[in-house]
Amino acid sequence: MLIGGELVEASSGERFENVNPATEEVLGEVADASTEDMRHAIAAARTAFDDTDWSTDRALRKRCLEQLQEALESEREELREEIIAEVGSPRLMTYAAQVDWPLADALKYPAKMIDEFPWERSLPDSDMMGMTSRRAVYKEPIGVVGAIIPWNYPVEVTLNKLGPILATGNTVIIKPAPDTPWNATRLGRLVAEKTDIPAGVVNVVTSSDHLVGEELTLSPEVDMISFTGSTATGTRIMEKGAPTLKRVFLELGGKSATIVLDDADFATSVPSGIAVCFHAGQGCAIQTRMLLPRSRYDEGVEILKATLSSVAYGDPQRPDVLMGPVISAKQRDRVLGYIEKGVAEGATLALGGGRPAQLPKGWFVEPTLFTDVDNAMTIAQEEIFGPVLVAIPYEDDDDAVRIANDSVYGLSGGVFSGSLERALRVAERVRTGTFAVNGGMPIGSADIPFGGYKHSGIGRQNGLAGFDQYLETKSVAWPSPQ
Repeated sequence: MLIGGELVEASSGERFENVNPATEEVLGEVADASTEDMRHAIAAARTAFDDTDWSTDRALRKRCLEQLQEALESEREELREEIIAEVGSPRLMTYAAQVDWPLADALKYPAKMIDEFPWERSLPDSDMMGMTSRRAVYKEPIGVVGAIIPWNYPVEVTLNKLGPILATGNTVIIKPAPDTPWNATRLGRLVAEKTDIPAGVVNVVTSSDHLVGEELTLSPEVDMISFTGSTATGTRIMEKGAPTLKRVFLELGGKSATIVLDDADFATSVPSGIAVCFHAGQGCAIQTRMLLPRSRYDEGVEILKATLSSVAYGDPQRPDVLMGPVISAKQRDRVLGYIEKGVAEGATLALGGGRPAQLPKGWFVEPTLFTDVDNAMTIAQEEIFGPVLVAIPYEDDDDAVRIANDSVYGLSGGVFSGSLERALRVAERVRTGTFAVNGGMPIGSADIPFGGYKHSGIGRQNGLAGFDQYLETKSVAWPSPQ
């Protein structure tokens, strides 16, 4: 781990196993921190923020981000192999969101913003109570940030948190998921060995115990929690952080819908349902509900069956594999439980639904399609986080929008139409944080905000909004010279 500028083991000497989800084999071990270790990391981050010039030295911050970028790029291929092994991500996905996309700009964009962001701005003089005042607004770092990372896209999430956290002058404790710790310890080593980042500015604490991470939420020395993960955990973070009035960024779950309008080209639009197989459906923004017009429902279902049945899945090391395993036996059983519930509630299991017989090792689930789904069913309302797509019929545009919005979530969505104007009208009405029109990509780069409405979260990752959320606003006034 990296605590206070030193690469250290847990104070107890305990370690826990890192397991390959595709083979169920133990890859190795990693330090298993205790609450005491986390408190040491918090204290180091607090001291680095309070007692060094990190929060005010923008030139240092920019240089350090550039050094870290260079260090990560020097181990890009090692990082790629690590992600395939510990995350179970197909090699194909590492050339996109798992590795190459975040390395392209997750640190470069915030580093550029250090020079471009309006850290100070003047307001017109004001005349109040017989005094003319000069006025200014300053932007300052929040302080110590606890960054809690999920297991599905750990490099992407870590770097897209770390870039703006550091660029804005904060210090940070990174708590990776226990399922995928090695990419974070690699990052910590590179910070210690290859950058001028002062001791305590970046800390990496690995633990098999989720309550060790909760210390970040409970501690009065931590000013903000930046969390990506489940809505249930996000709710707990808000609850536990309330006594210390924690600032929070929460990027949470989703149950997003793709609306295929009746004038769309079904041959090119409906196959987008294959997205539920990307990384075995373990993505919060994946559109797991497909809304098809009742007048063309059977046509759409046949295309979906053909699309999902053609998906190559299995060993994530293979370059042709689109879908690997889910992260753990627990997650596999959770997904299979949802599939059983879908059948019990009356949906038609049109494809898949089980463990593939040809893959006796690893935590795999077959690409799965449900048809004849009512939006009130559990499989249409709850986030499954597995390769499961539900196809829902609708009557007209108004009905499609109603169904899309009939969810506690609002993270992403999409629409396909032969008319851009019609598609944009639908996009304006769906209550969600990102929305794809005719296959456009509103995610994937560091300059566009990402986040959700409703139970999908609070705040935004990336873009100007994501940069600004790690800053406090200070208003200052002084008498105007006569």
